[in-house]
Amino acid sequence: QVRLAESGGGLVQAGGSLRLSCAASGRTFSSDRTGAGWFRQIPGKEREIVAAMTWNGGRTYYPNSVKGRFTVSRDNAKNTVYLQMNSLKLEDTALYFCAAAPGSDLYGSVAAYEYWGQGTQVTVSS
Repeated sequence: QVRLAESGGGLVQAGGSLRLSCAASGRTFSSDRTGAGWFRQIPGKEREIVAAMTWNGGRTYYPNSVKGRFTVSRDNAKNTVYLQMNSLKLEDTALYFCAAAPGSDLYGSVAAYEYWGQGTQVTVSS
């Protein structure tokens, strides 16, 4: 069974930074060729992707809303994926999820991801 556990969320002022972590168990991101993604969701809206990375970290994807501010990375030794968020804005407030998608591609849609964490809340204040 694959489990993903996010951590690192919290309350931060606009312009600040946070780093989210996603620790995986039961499947390794690298040896099992598993893509990783970070998504966020606010009540009443669809879950949206904020970052994606291939299993080997060779390719990444960011939507325009976070490009240049968010960075996804991984530590294979710890089987952990990170999301560094800088220059946070009020509109970044959301519940953030990490997800894993078996395969070698770069996955940008919710439907592609098979495993999900429980989420960690990020709140940006003015």
